[in-house]
Amino acid sequence: MIPLSNATLNALPETVLKPVYDRASLTPGIVHIGLGNFNRAHQAWYLHRLFQLGLDQDWAIIGSGVRPYDAEQREKLMRQDCLSTLIELDPSGTSAEVNGAMIDYVPVEDGNAALVRQMADPAIRIVALTVTEGGYYIDPATRGFDAAHPDIRHDAAHPDHPKTAFGAMVAALKIRHETGIGPFTGQSCDNLQGNGAVLRQTVVSLARASDPELAAWIDTNCTFPDSMVDCIVPTTGQKEIELARSFGIEDAVPVTHESFRQWVIEDEFCAGRPDWGRVGAILSDRIRDYEAMKIRILNASHQVIANPGEILSIETVSECMAHPLISALFRRVQHEEIMPHVRPVPDFTVEQYVELISRRFSNPAIKDTVRRVAFEGSSRHTGFVLPILRDGLEAGTPIEGLSLVEALWARMCEGTREDGSVIASNDPLWDTLQTAAKAARERPLAWLEQRQFYGDLVKASRFANAFEHWLKRIWSDGCEAAMQAYVSASSTR
Repeated sequence: MIPLSNATLNALPETVLKPVYDRASLTPGIVHIGLGNFNRAHQAWYLHRLFQLGLDQDWAIIGSGVRPYDAEQREKLMRQDCLSTLIELDPSGTSAEVNGAMIDYVPVEDGNAALVRQMADPAIRIVALTVTEGGYYIDPATRGFDAAHPDIRHDAAHPDHPKTAFGAMVAALKIRHETGIGPFTGQSCDNLQGNGAVLRQTVVSLARASDPELAAWIDTNCTFPDSMVDCIVPTTGQKEIELARSFGIEDAVPVTHESFRQWVIEDEFCAGRPDWGRVGAILSDRIRDYEAMKIRILNASHQVIANPGEILSIETVSECMAHPLISALFRRVQHEEIMPHVRPVPDFTVEQYVELISRRFSNPAIKDTVRRVAFEGSSRHTGFVLPILRDGLEAGTPIEGLSLVEALWARMCEGTREDGSVIASNDPLWDTLQTAAKAARERPLAWLEQRQFYGDLVKASRFANAFEHWLKRIWSDGCEAAMQAYVSASSTR
């Protein structure tokens, strides 16, 4: 095995694609907060492609993070000079490429002083984030800023010693404002509709809590472009490390990914940007349509299939799609309850996009786990599924399948599978969810009374009645019987 590093790049097998650019000549332009697998397989891949063409080499990435996990990730990446092996998984075969777009990783420390200093550097013109859908301190009921969260209250009271990524961004922007360096662009790369607007809301609201003048300057001068990101990137475990070794590479943190990528970006960058359009990114003023198509068809469908998959002890997304009832649930909910609320985009009709997602989910080479996809349902159901359900209620279109999907989530959060095994905590709010799920076994509406997730939906009788019916059916007859009843019935609601 060849340990991955700058010194060993030329020794890697010829079958492995390697950087053709001089990494020593790269200079930073982007700080990326929350540098996990997705960034390295997606945003960093586009940047790596530009570097391979000899372009924009003053835009290299410096990684960063604010969680204990990030400290461990930093140690692993720094030992291999911030290089990553990207392994493309396709039914026709696998291929490997080494990505060299990241050149450093900020030390992870209490108070985030090193991160603040790095973001205050004039060379940094974009601060990008992948901190998960639930990481933006959004009140799930109102979708507004959660000013009462303990982390936010800490950062508002101690702006020079922040806990959060957003507090660190505010502290860096304060330095840039006071010294005349100027603003940077904040770029969310998470699966949130209007992710740029959400990031603006979080940063500006947090700044306003301690320095209203700074908040006004940020709101006026910084840009927060919306973007839509798409590439299935499984978590890394021992199998993925062994897969890298099959290419002759010793990599502590390799990344596996599918062959499909899409990145649609609103072209609003106050301090410039790389020429991502040269390497396949789409710069578009129709970002909301792209976002809605992807979030409603892909991300919402992950919740459609992952919850029954977890209940039935199915391990991967592709195995869920091979299950006749789960795949039938996926197709009927898509065609009758999701597609009517999605507009086409220039690249795809809605029908074509659904078929594309079906093929991608069904790819057996992608070992994307049900557990990963079902993680943090409190954010993913409220962000991906419930907006569609609300649209269906307003438009009078069917919502029976989405009601079943919510009942399956409630059943999953009870914490046991149908084979009796225990579902480990898989949500920051797991205790709250599990308490409600156990109560809902006897009184289903106890689940919908969680106003922090459902708001006033418990009062929507068409939904509440359907949910109650399905949850009772799941507990009395089982998950498969409930899905069979739904996919076999004529559409009446």
